Amino acid sequence: MPLRAIAYVSEATRNLTSDRLQQLVTDAMLFNESVDVTGVLLFDGTRFLQYLEGPEAGVNTAYTRILAAGSHSGLVELNRGRVGRRQFPHWRMHSVRVDELALGKIAISDWTGFVRSASALASGTSALDRLQSVAQSPTEAGAGRLLETDDPVAP
Repeated sequence: MPLRAIAYVSEATRNLTSDRLQQLVTDAMLFNESVDVTGVLLFDGTRFLQYLEGPEAGVNTAYTRILAAGSHSGLVELNRGRVGRRQFPHWRMHSVRVDELALGKIAISDWTGFVRSASALASGTSALDRLQSVAQSPTEAGAGRLLETDDPVAP
């Protein structure tokens, strides 16, 4: 079954509380498990960057929910397409608090084809390289834990 991915950025609504954000992430984790979607959500206090991956039907269903959500606006799709394998196979919705600079660097990185750098010399240059680095090492690159519920969840 071919896998698909979508990455986007959006602006959080001004009235988004930390309790509401935690509930959104918990709900997303449960929903994503039901449709076999994995991914990561970055939040810098005002903006989101999210990457979703999974079977086409699951990703489309999750993305439809995201588009209808009242917790954000101004959604800009960074890329959508087919992927060869999951980048975050164990995270139904890993969430990480990052600073503005870290989120901005990932957002403007190369999202073309959802590729990773092939050489160690070029590591960290593609969007997925940067996203994976921040998601897996939250103490680096201006990142930190957002929620207690962001620990890896086995599929």
